[in-house]
Amino acid sequence: MHVLVLGSGVIGTSIAYYLAKAGHQVTVVDRQPGPALETSFANAGEVSPGYSAPWAGPGVPIKAIKWMLMHHSPLVIKPMLDPAMWRWGAAMLRNCTESAYQVNKSRMVRVAEYSRDCLKELRAETGIAYDERSQGTLQLFRTQKQLDGIGKDVEILKASGVPFQVLDRAGYIQYEPALAEVQEKFVGALRLPGDETGDCFKFTQRLAKLAEGLGVDFRFGTTIAGIEHDGRRITGIRTDAGTLRADQYVLALGSYSTQLLKPLGIDIPVYPVKGFSITVPITDPTMAPESTIMDETHKVAVTRLGDRIRVGGTAQLSGFDLGLEESRRKTLEFVVSDLFPKGGDVSKAEFWTGLRPMTPDGTPIIGNTRYHNLTLSTGHGTLGWTMAAGTGRVVADLLSGRQPDIAVNDLSVARYA
Repeated sequence: MHVLVLGSGVIGTSIAYYLAKAGHQVTVVDRQPGPALETSFANAGEVSPGYSAPWAGPGVPIKAIKWMLMHHSPLVIKPMLDPAMWRWGAAMLRNCTESAYQVNKSRMVRVAEYSRDCLKELRAETGIAYDERSQGTLQLFRTQKQLDGIGKDVEILKASGVPFQVLDRAGYIQYEPALAEVQEKFVGALRLPGDETGDCFKFTQRLAKLAEGLGVDFRFGTTIAGIEHDGRRITGIRTDAGTLRADQYVLALGSYSTQLLKPLGIDIPVYPVKGFSITVPITDPTMAPESTIMDETHKVAVTRLGDRIRVGGTAQLSGFDLGLEESRRKTLEFVVSDLFPKGGDVSKAEFWTGLRPMTPDGTPIIGNTRYHNLTLSTGHGTLGWTMAAGTGRVVADLLSGRQPDIAVNDLSVARYA
């Protein structure tokens, strides 16, 4: 069977690899000159199943107001006459209940845990290397109130069988010795030992090479103009290089999936949430992070990737704007300097931004549509890297007529009907 995959980010490339491995003829189309050159390029580097949680939850509306009033704010909303943004925001508010949070987090953890296992298998089978580390994630709390508020998350982690540790100062310094320099700033931490880290860009580039070795045809520098259909099936993809046809089509275009689907009568609640990162060269390895640190106050992740520190964070609602804003850079520089003042040279940091495809319930959209040969894989938000391998395998199983290893019925766009 010939499958056409739209998008060569970490999600699209993972899907292409697993489809080819299952014996399908695969073509991948992307407007960029290579894989992982947009949202997958310089993300925070976390493979964090244990940290998989929807942004929508009890108390979040009040927290959001406080966040926006902070000097180094983790949330920025730029008022726009964009109905899609306000609809998405309203839908997110409807998910800020205890019951919705429990359902959404359990779905996300299910996909993320499975994906982490698939990534381990993939690494063992292929030897793929991408500055990976398997030393867990440490969520740091600056106040006792933050530490006391982790009860609901801990309950879900227990129910999902996810290992965790609640640590005091002496405890978290065992895993991140460099934090001894600033230990008075934090009261405790939640450690998720099953989490990993790695360079998403390196992974995707190298997985694309492995996919090419299995026969995948990557059509880079090809702009998608629209999707043709007969009302029941997709009949082709219009591009600036002509119309491309296949037996099955997989849409994995992140935030750009929404507009492409509207002419088909498919309305998905995926909206771009802008994120930023800086990449800092390490100057003293003993004073740098060992793995990933999440600063709960500023919602910023600090990750070690080889000889670099990746610092990622901020949620900004401003449509498809890709401008680099100095105030966001200063927040990232503040956090890494506050945690690891002797670890890296911030003056040489590289600044980047990308658009995370977010759903209002946090769960990605994976599965079939009313068009018999169109499958969706989008809306992974901040967890595209965490969920990539599992998503690729699930989609390959669905298109191969196999039952996926995890439940997927509640992941499709049908849940919004």
